Formats: sequence, structure tokens, C-alpha cells
Amino acid sequence: MPESTKTMSTSLLRWSVEQRLAFIEERLFWLGEVNRTDLVRRFGVSIGQASVDIARYLAHQPQGVRYDKQAKRYVADPSFRPALGLPDASRFLGELRLVDAGLLAPEDTLVGAVPPFDATPVPERRIDPFVLRAVLTAMRKRLALDITYQSMSRPEPLRRRIEPHALAHDGFRWHARAFDLEMGEFRDFVLGRMRRPRLGGPAQSRPTEDRDWQEFLELEIAPHPELTEAQAKAIALDYGIRKGIAKLRVRRALLFYALRRLGLDLRPGARPPQEQHIVLVNRQEIEALAVRAATT
Repeated sequence: MPESTKTMSTSLLRWSVEQRLAFIEERLFWLGEVNRTDLVRRFGVSIGQASVDIARYLAHQPQGVRYDKQAKRYVADPSFRPALGLPDASRFLGELRLVDAGLLAPEDTLVGAVPPFDATPVPERRIDPFVLRAVLTAMRKRLALDITYQSMSRPEPLRRRIEPHALAHDGFRWHARAFDLEMGEFRDFVLGRMRRPRLGGPAQSRPTEDRDWQEFLELEIAPHPELTEAQAKAIALDYGIRKGIAKLRVRRALLFYALRRLGLDLRPGARPPQEQHIVLVNRQEIEALAVRAATT
């Protein structure tokens, strides 16, 4: 066997073992228990291999793990402390979002199971895969793209020629960031409103010319000043605000969407502080610098 193949096989083996060890620890941390059958179901390994994996994990000497002979499972006591690293709450909750969207099966999550949960419904924004493929091709090969597009500023769809260079998500839907040959400027085009794509000739614009896309601004957010001290502390924890202010880096082209998503597109007094939660500390600076991204 060639040396490169041996190295690749060793790396894959090490990666698969690390995955199983991480699974054991995540199960103990989030669900409080794990046994050999969990590993067999999740990874398709033998009972013998599952025993080896658990023994290998226990060799790391995690604190607060004991074997329950009656339940035939390893359980985590309240004193349990991870040995491999602190589990990621964002990843755990992110997987729930993928399960809710139908993109991940519960048994394929990191711990192989999910708690009871639900999420507020959102409209299913269908995107034609052939449209997306055409946009990606135009981006990759730096080509113009002819599309039929329904703008909200016009009553009927029209043929448009654009030169896409990036994709953007506004928190609700996907856009193509593109140079609009008709308007002579960079704009956002909603992917779900595109139809009948046809690739054209070489693009005349360059992504570096899209200043709103290339430039970043910093939003400084803080708890609403009219919240009580206890409420402000809770909001600071919820939004990751340390020392009174959190800074969020955002492209100028996405500023409008970011402010809307955070509820900062309204003046601080527009809603009660218990609903508004946060304020934009550097609002004057942002308003002076920002030019709302052109959206069709």
C-alpha cells in the first residue's frame, strides 16, 4: 500500500474514533447517559468496538461518570465535567433547526436524539435549482446572466441582465448580489423571483467594484437604557453583551437587513423597552455612513 494511502487511512480511522468519543461525551452532557447500543445504532460498529470506544473515553478520566448496573448504562452525575472540551450549545440548537427544516434526521444529530421542540413556522421559499445553478455558474465563470425577474417596483416581470458575484441571506430569504446592467449599479436580486435563466458573455463588472459589499460597518448594541438593572443584565447575557456594548460586523450591503432583523430599524422610543430589548448606540455614526443597499 502506498505511503499516502496509509496516511489517509490512518487519518480517517483517527477521525472516526474521535467522532465516536465526541458522541459519548455529548450524550453524557446533554442526555445524561450512554451505552454500547447507542454507539452501535449511531455508527454501525460492533458491540465489541463500542466497548473499546467507551473504555477509551473513560481513559480520559471525565469527572462524574459512573456505571449503572441496573440500567446497564453509563450515567453522568450532577458533578459531570467534560474531558474533551465544553460542548457547543449553538451547535446543539442549530441541529434542532436543521431537524425542523427537514434537512437532518433526529438520529443523525450529534447525540442521535432530540428533545421535544417546535419552532415558529416560516413560509417555504422555494428556489428553482436550475436558477441557482445558473447563478452559481455565472459567479464561478464571471459571466452575465439573463433572467426574467419580478421586481416589486414594477407590475409585471421583465427580462434583466445581471452579473452576480455573491450570495447573501437576509435572515429570511436568499439573494444574488449582482451588477444590474440596466440600472448601472450593484443590487440585490431575490433568488425566488428569478425565472428562465440564460448564461451570457463575459461579465464587464468586477466584484471589487461593489463597494457596499466590500465595506464593513460595526454596529454597537447595548441593553435598552429604560430597562431595569436586572432586565438589562438578562439582555446582556442573551445578546452576548460584555462591558455594556457588543459590536456586530456587517457588510454595508446587508445593513438594512441586519437592522430590520435586530429590530433596530425603528427609533428607540417606537416600542416599549421590554419589547425593544436593545438599542443602537452608534446610530448617528451608522446613519451618516450608511447608504441603504439598492434592493429590487
